[in-house]
Amino acid sequence: MGWIILLAVIALVLWGLAIYNGLVGARNAFKNAFAQIDVQLQRRYDLIPNLVETAKGYIKHERETLEAVVAARNGAVSGLAAAKIKPGDPQAMQQLAGADNVLTQSLGRLFALSEAYPDLKANQTMMQLSEELTSTENRVAFARQAYNDAVMNYNNRRQMFPGSLVAGGFHFDAAMSLELEKPEARQAPKVSFS
Repeated sequence: MGWIILLAVIALVLWGLAIYNGLVGARNAFKNAFAQIDVQLQRRYDLIPNLVETAKGYIKHERETLEAVVAARNGAVSGLAAAKIKPGDPQAMQQLAGADNVLTQSLGRLFALSEAYPDLKANQTMMQLSEELTSTENRVAFARQAYNDAVMNYNNRRQMFPGSLVAGGFHFDAAMSLELEKPEARQAPKVSFS
């Protein structure tokens, strides 16, 4: 009888450890997926100063637009830094999404403005930077999708029984996916040099 109770306790402990380890693995998976977003967003943010410098020479009297892009980029870098500290944290994800949305809108205005300057539109550096930015936007979208999938998997594990028993006791807090605030911001900036 004593052996049966001991075996039941050992089985219960192993079962709890398996659930705990599964939750840790799922949490690490969404944090790793966020690291991929971080890499792509950082690449995007690093391209923007070069884009602005290229445009400066052509659209000198459009200083407001250039300053808005730089300010939006700096805000997005700050949002990314906050999100890197706490991937999945609802406040950090909302801050990053909001900053990224502002940046996307200001880049859209810059590209729309560049249409009015044929020399800028034809500039080889501007064309190359625009192409790299568009490519990076696609990578960000794929990384964001992978992150959101990993967050959903983690949240499912922590909410479903019996994981919910372990998650509550060990502070496996809910993670938030990364969504853009406005549907129109979900598309990469349109770049056209025709």
